[in-house]
Amino acid sequence: MYSRRDFAKIAAVTFPLARSLWAVNSTIHGVRMAVQSASFTYSGIGLEGIIKTMVDLGLAEIDIMSEHVENFLGAPVPLPGTGRPGPWARGAGAPGRPGAAARGVPNSGANGAAPGGARGGFGRGGDPAVREALRKWRLEADLDKFRGVASRFTDAGLRLFSYNLSFNNTFTDDEIEKGFQMTKALGTRIITASSPVSIFPRLAPFAEKHDVIVAMHNHTNGPDEFAQAMAASPKIWVNLDVGHFFASGYDPIAYLKEHHARITNIHVKDRKKDNGAEMPFGEGDTPLKAVLQLVKTQKYDFPVCIEYVGPDGPAVELKRCFDYCKAALA
Repeated sequence: MYSRRDFAKIAAVTFPLARSLWAVNSTIHGVRMAVQSASFTYSGIGLEGIIKTMVDLGLAEIDIMSEHVENFLGAPVPLPGTGRPGPWARGAGAPGRPGAAARGVPNSGANGAAPGGARGGFGRGGDPAVREALRKWRLEADLDKFRGVASRFTDAGLRLFSYNLSFNNTFTDDEIEKGFQMTKALGTRIITASSPVSIFPRLAPFAEKHDVIVAMHNHTNGPDEFAQAMAASPKIWVNLDVGHFFASGYDPIAYLKEHHARITNIHVKDRKKDNGAEMPFGEGDTPLKAVLQLVKTQKYDFPVCIEYVGPDGPAVELKRCFDYCKAALA
């Protein structure tokens, strides 16, 4: 079993700078508050804007989508949400805030995914020529440029905690290999992956070769799919989205208590029950306060990544979410 003590050793090697020395510190009552870069979907904000927003808001750590990194480095991939209306465009609401129908994105995937799992047209169902262009770019990409991205975060006093690279069956073995190399060049040994269960046996040998943890991220997946993925290797873990998990009919509190030793980080969002809409923090049914208090009282040492897209833009919406979490942890 790949224990949390082993995980801590990897983190110590990956991030040698002590947390107390980071210029930005978002640990609240012992809970490491962070952000998932999907919160910048539809905003048109790229990597430099993400870094500025994190510094301005005092959010120290990030689980960053591959699209944000690759777009910054010149890959043929748009920023998440480009060319698509945001969830607030689906209905009318009060000025500055969406109505209940407008807020909800129950049929969309995490990280700006279109229904069916095709993120930005580069996953399943995308244009094959465009997909091949991205693969070519990846295979030829200079790893020093990824190291340069890592430096942008460390120079700003931030921590790039994990790389959200969602492998699927369109990936060749060479592309998977390069993805692991990119991850290490970014200064992390943790990949979060919104990937089908079927691909994890393919990923396991790469994870073991590179000493990288790959954490399965859930949209509608539940405990059975997590268990199936983790059975492929001790280096396959879970990146739990508590909002999606709850909306899919599962208990995030119970799962965290039982499986925290193999959870890399969690995403927090608020959704209505029964596959209901995503809501501003505190307006849905997800037990966010209970989740945050559990992480606090049990001293789970993994980042809690805020993920929310709203009409007022990332700076305003993330501040609201962060303020909610601070109050919930008080």
